[in-house]
This record gives sequence, C-alpha cells and structure tokens, in this order.
Amino acid sequence: MDAARATRHPLDDPDIAARIAEGAAAAIAAVARFATEPLHEHEPADFAVAVSALAVAERPRDAATDRAAAHASPGAPRTAVAGDTLVSLGLVEVAALIASGELDSVEVTRAALARAHDAQQRLNCFIAIDDAGALSAAAAADAARAAGRPLGPLHGVPLAHKDLFDIEGRTASCGSSLPMPLATGTATILARLRAAGAVTIGTLNMAEFALGPVGDNAHFGRCRNAVNPAYVAGGSSSGSGAAVAACSVYGSIGSDTGGSVRIPASANGVVGIKPTWGRVSRHGGMRLSPSLDSFGPLARSVRDAARLLTIIAGADPLETTAIDHAVPDYERALAAGIEGVRIGVPANYFLDGVAADVRAAAERGLRALQAAGARVVEVEVPDADVYAELSRAVLYPEVTALHGSRLRAHAARYSPQVRVRASTGLAIPASTYCEALALRAPLLRRFCAQVFTRCDVLHTPTLAIPVPRYADVEAGSGPALWQMLAGLVRCTAPFNYLGLPALTVPSGCTDNGLPAGVQLVGRPFDEGLLLRVAAAHEARVAAGS
Repeated sequence: MDAARATRHPLDDPDIAARIAEGAAAAIAAVARFATEPLHEHEPADFAVAVSALAVAERPRDAATDRAAAHASPGAPRTAVAGDTLVSLGLVEVAALIASGELDSVEVTRAALARAHDAQQRLNCFIAIDDAGALSAAAAADAARAAGRPLGPLHGVPLAHKDLFDIEGRTASCGSSLPMPLATGTATILARLRAAGAVTIGTLNMAEFALGPVGDNAHFGRCRNAVNPAYVAGGSSSGSGAAVAACSVYGSIGSDTGGSVRIPASANGVVGIKPTWGRVSRHGGMRLSPSLDSFGPLARSVRDAARLLTIIAGADPLETTAIDHAVPDYERALAAGIEGVRIGVPANYFLDGVAADVRAAAERGLRALQAAGARVVEVEVPDADVYAELSRAVLYPEVTALHGSRLRAHAARYSPQVRVRASTGLAIPASTYCEALALRAPLLRRFCAQVFTRCDVLHTPTLAIPVPRYADVEAGSGPALWQMLAGLVRCTAPFNYLGLPALTVPSGCTDNGLPAGVQLVGRPFDEGLLLRVAAAHEARVAAGS
C-alpha cells in the first residue's frame, strides 16, 4: 500500500455513514411496499422448497446432441502474450492435452506460475502463490497418468480461487488482516475440484470480507483490471476475474452475494456464473449472507465454465441448503443450439439510465443471438425496481449478525467502508428482515409466472455503467461515487434476492476500451440453457456477427 493510501482511505469520509443509512432506509421502504399485498405470506418460507418447486426438469438428451457435442470446438479462449502458448489454451483444451500425454502437468503448471508472478506484479490479483505445492501436485498428476490411473476431467490443470475457502490445515484470509480460525476440513467445492484432478497454485485477492463491488482492499492492496490496470477489477471476486483474464489460471471459483462473480467477470472480459441458490454446496466457504450467497466459476470460455459447474454442482450431505436436484452434463449439451429460444428484453428498470455504449454492447449481444436462431421478445419485469433494495434488507442484517462479535472486539481493524457496511444491519428492524425473507418465495413465483411464461431467458447488461477508473473511486464519497457503486450492482443484485441462475458473457467493449458483458438469467436450475445461449453468443460475437 502506498503512503497516500496509508494515511487516508479513499472512502473514509463522514458522508459514508449517511449514505449507508440511506441504503438501509431504502431497503425498509422496499419491504413496506408489499406489506398489504395479497402475496405477503407473513412467515419466512422455506426458500429451498420454493426454488425446488419451480425447478425445470433436466432436458432429455438425444443422439444428435451427443454427436454434435462430441465434435464441438473447445470454446473461445483468449490469446495471451506472443509465444506464451500454454497459457493461451483453454481449460478444456489443456485438460485433453495433459490426459493424452501431449503435455505434462508440470510444464503447464510452470507456465501458469510464471504468468501468475507476472500478473501479481501488474495486477495484485493473488494473496499467495504456492510454487512448491503446485509443482508437487503437478508432478503427482503426471505420475498418476504414467501409472495408468483413472484421470479426472481437470487432471493436472492449474486453478486458483478466492481466498475464502477452507483447506484443512490452513487459514483463509477472507480479504482481512483479522485472525481467522484454522480450517479443520476442506470446503466441498475444493474437494470436488481436487477429486477431478485440479492443481491449485495459490489463493486470490478479494474485497475485505467480500463486501465491495470494486476490487479495493485496504489490507492486501487493490486488485487491478487485467485489460487496463488503471481501471477497477470489480468485486468482490476481484482476483478471480483478473487472474483468469490474465491467463494465470485456467479457471477460478468465486462467491456471489450481490454480483461478486458476475461483476469482476464482466469487468475483465471473462465468463462468470452465479448458479441457482442451492445448486452448489457452500460447505467450508466464508458466509457473507447465507440467504443470498452462491459460489460459482469464472473461466475464459463458456465451455470451460460449463465443465467447472458440472464438477462442483450437486447435493452435499455436509450442506443442508445444497438442493438435491439432478446435475446434467452442462458441457455436453452446449452444441444443441438455440433455434427458437425466446430471449426476453426487459421493458423496464434494467435498461433505464444505462450508458449508451453499455446499451450498444447489449444490443450487439441480441443481434448475435438472433443470428443464432433465437427470438427476441419484450418483457415487463414485475417489481424490478425494488429487488435490489429487498436484497439489502436481507444482506445487511445477516452480515451484521455474522460480524457482531468481531466488530465489537476489532472494529479498528476493519477498513472504514467495510466497518460501516458490516454495521448497517443495526439500522434495519428485525421485522423488516423477517418480512423480506417471507417475500422471497411469493415474489419468485410471481417473477417466474410473469417473465418465464413470456421468454426462456432474460437478457440484461451485466453492469449498467462502463468499467470505471480507480481514480473515480478515489474522488471521495459524494453522489458521483455512490452512483457509480450503484451502477455496478444495479443489474446483478436482484437475482441474488430471487435465487435465480445468472451468468455474464463478454460482448465486446465500451468506448473506454474495457470489456462489456451481457447477463443471462433463467428459471431455477436452468443453468444448462443459459450456458447454451451464452455459447451461441460467444461464437457469434467472436465471428463478428
């Protein structure tokens, strides 16, 4: 951290408490809006039951789809610096080359580590890089292949993850300098990746306690955008977005409570998925807001993300909210095409006040989908203007409850912005929190009835504004800053409240040369369709159509 930042945090301003208080008041008002409506159920519903009841059935496979999938291209990985061949490969491609013996995991891992150290100097995207551990795991992977042992779908592939997952015998930082408990077990999501053969090369930078959409961190330093380091990386999974885009790793897992996978994925020009709430086990991962949290993958292509999601999804006896719903082979289904799929364009809220170049990127995506055979329809989205506020009515009380004892004992060790945000739940009455929870199931049912009877997938910008510069964050805590922060989460936070699956896929650039993404939202457990649509979008945008 430089001397200027050590003397004054850019958001350390008396106005910040007033702005956060305004947010709490807006959340309370959003809940009150529904107090007399018939949909109000008065008691918190079991949201997992409501989500499961609305789940789509797994679509049956057919022989044509299987044949197409078998001959599909591996996606659209980005090209790294000249001559850096290994790291420019996609996850699916490099996994196949390692499995066939054309590449060794050790040589791939050495290349990834070299890129990781380079990216760390430029972007500060890692918290720790484990050279010795990664090379040891890679050597073991090569030995297993030489011995003819069964190989998993990620055998020998280097990954790194947001530093909030338990690994037995180590302590995750959670983006904070506060002492954290030593992990006594390994997070389910990491155990599944390890069982699939992945090699972990380090842990990735993140917003402190995952509270922030920018990528700033007062303890570990800001993570910078992989396309242009003068710009924000997005948060809170900032290191995941930057490291994947910088070709340091082939994929990463982040957490998403209000957009924390989709925002950094969009800002850095990669694919990011927030699965249906309950689709992926959260056992062994840091909780921010248990009612809203989801864990999901970031990768350089849709196919790579589909493989990661197939591996990590599914019920878990260690996680009661991991819903037992069949996990399809998301990757295999990508080639089925999207002929006749109805793409819904929201008539309200999601395009209101959106920057012109962001709207142009969204329209570019729609043209790509139409060229692939999809139908575009306009859809009125019920209650769209209050979902984000309702999510805050749930988020802040849960954050405050989880941090209460730590805040009382170590308040000075929180950065100013995070300290105030983690305390905001004190301003939200318990009755408001309980009502916000009770509203989730009926509002989800109303959303699905009014939106997904008109379309199959909802299409919005991921960010309502172009990716901002860090200089915009440093300007103080006036209205312009808060408008910018709101623009980062405006389109993403509603779907955490509703628990719906949502992903972001790159759709060119805005006028500042930074990536723009479009967000695709689907019915509960319809990640497969979202990935199919995203794959069609990716292929058409890459081809320039």
